[in-house]
Amino acid sequence: MTEWQVHAVKYADRNARTRADSFIFDDNHDAPHAMDYFMWVLRCGDQTILVDTGYDGAEAEARDRPIRMDPVTALAPLGVKPDDITTLIVTHLHYDHAGGLDLFPNATLHMQSAEMAYATGPCMCHDTLRMPFTADHICTAIKRLYAGKVVFYDGDGQVADGVTVHCIGGHSRGLQAVRVRTSSGWLVLASDAAHFWENLHARKPFPIVVDMQNMLDGFTTLEQLASHPNLIIPGHDPLVRGYFPQGIADHITRLDRGPTRDIKT
Repeated sequence: MTEWQVHAVKYADRNARTRADSFIFDDNHDAPHAMDYFMWVLRCGDQTILVDTGYDGAEAEARDRPIRMDPVTALAPLGVKPDDITTLIVTHLHYDHAGGLDLFPNATLHMQSAEMAYATGPCMCHDTLRMPFTADHICTAIKRLYAGKVVFYDGDGQVADGVTVHCIGGHSRGLQAVRVRTSSGWLVLASDAAHFWENLHARKPFPIVVDMQNMLDGFTTLEQLASHPNLIIPGHDPLVRGYFPQGIADHITRLDRGPTRDIKT
């Protein structure tokens, strides 16, 4: 049975946020609540799979959301060279997850059909729903499609032995989580199906949402996919870096060995 190493790569953070930015109906809505931004690298022998791409300096400037390092620099300690990435799982097409698609020109994108339809369909007529997307990123995905380098899934699918994707929706119509077989059991990269562990554990929805029921049902799906609740990895929680061991650089965290202690939020 194939077992994968899983590395969380932090490339940015945003600390000038409050709990109102992270949770609907939170009693302490004005309290500070920081957010980290990650990509993920899956490794098994000579196989490397990249999950999401982060966003680059141009996008950071356009949105006034600075990054600590560009995605290519952030991935370099793992020996990841952009041209060598041929398998790229796109959990969804929001700017902070697909803002670097053009940096990986040889990658075939693995994504949900529902996400491409959502990002190019009538829902994008609404400013509120369009806000997390950037047109240039979507155009890059479409060009990759016309080059024959997109694999679509409708629900559950297998990307490689020990790596599967599962449509969750909620935050974005075609948001997918990634399930990875590791030495600690089945680990689930929730991406934005749970931005923070508190979203999941307290069943508190994140405010950017297209389908509230899908988001809430998705919390249960994440729990069913993982071998243990400690192996559900939220997409933006700074606590990840405290519960899991540091990797080969300060901004890289090793996930597949499991947390150093039980996770409590």
